[in-house]
Amino acid sequence: MLRRRSTFLPLRTGTEGGAADETAVASGEKHSVSIEVDAALIRLIQRKGGAAQQQIERETGVEIKFSSSKNDSQIVVEGISSESVTEASKRIGGVIEEIVKSPSLDYSHFISLPLAIHPELVEKLENFQNSILGCSTSSHDGNLDSDSSEDTLDDGLDTNDMGKISESTNIDVKLEVQDEKGHVSVRLNTADTNSSGSKLPSSSVLSELGIDRSIFIKPRTFHLTVLMLKLWNKDRVAAATEVLQKISSKVNAALDNRPVFISLKGLECMRGSAAKARVVYAPIEEIGGEGRLLQACQVIIQSYVEAGLVLEKDARQALKLHATLMNARHRKRKKRTRKVDGFDARGIFSRYGSEDWGNYLIKEAHLSKRFMFEESGYYHCCASIPFPESMQVE
Repeated sequence: MLRRRSTFLPLRTGTEGGAADETAVASGEKHSVSIEVDAALIRLIQRKGGAAQQQIERETGVEIKFSSSKNDSQIVVEGISSESVTEASKRIGGVIEEIVKSPSLDYSHFISLPLAIHPELVEKLENFQNSILGCSTSSHDGNLDSDSSEDTLDDGLDTNDMGKISESTNIDVKLEVQDEKGHVSVRLNTADTNSSGSKLPSSSVLSELGIDRSIFIKPRTFHLTVLMLKLWNKDRVAAATEVLQKISSKVNAALDNRPVFISLKGLECMRGSAAKARVVYAPIEEIGGEGRLLQACQVIIQSYVEAGLVLEKDARQALKLHATLMNARHRKRKKRTRKVDGFDARGIFSRYGSEDWGNYLIKEAHLSKRFMFEESGYYHCCASIPFPESMQVE
């Protein structure tokens, strides 16, 4: 039997995915190729590629087998000739490339600049979330999932004061939208208390505003995103790791081998208005205004593009460094849907629109794996490179 292992690396922008790292061992009557892919990609191929699989099998005379586990997944192609197996594997590569480029396959990794390494910033984010949600205790170990208008809600009550209202006074805030311009009225009624007896902001008003715990970014994962990646097998992860490690000196040269600090201040919406926000973030500014951080990030991006690890549409994206605080895309829904519902952030902007979140040193860049976390709470680090933390003296 002739056995070959195919990894389809790399998927270069504007080109077809091709087989690589193939090894062959001579044997008898059958030939096979093993294609390693991520389990998430296996599921998409099985779910959406059933018709394509049958067509490939029928036209090439091969048998396509799927074997998967949480840690390893393979597609095995078996046939009576090396030509049929090679042709089938190429066509499977086309199916894989199509799925990788589609929104159906989520990003698996990203290049991040960790900010959660600063405990004082994490604490500020926890207080920000708790004050909005009406919590009086820290929630940093909880599951907080992996444009502007001057109209605000002002009922005279600070959310931090909700727990200070007397035992005999229960407050419920009722929001009523009066017209298309976003004018609102507020009515106060009796409301519930939590199990400890402390008063919380009404869940009904938060619900009407579209605000719940799931749309907040976990404080311990707070970061700046440089580049999103789809690394759908071990070889692509290894290649991405190697790229980051090789460019460490280039990145530090772009930083002029000097520390780089950023300032976080205020709030902004990614698109739209605060009344119908989808992403709320803290804008960043490089202290000193030299643009060294942006240059370093461009070095990283260009290196990954040249390595063929970036989708063509992502390679065309302009970099906008920002620190996301709330994202409606993370909202937990009872039913699976692609629809992203916004939220009314006008009250949040009224209170935190000019918030000074502080100045922070950027210490390193990570190749981070999404949906997997370290003990610290931050994303699993596949590779990292240090940034200068002190002035280099020659």
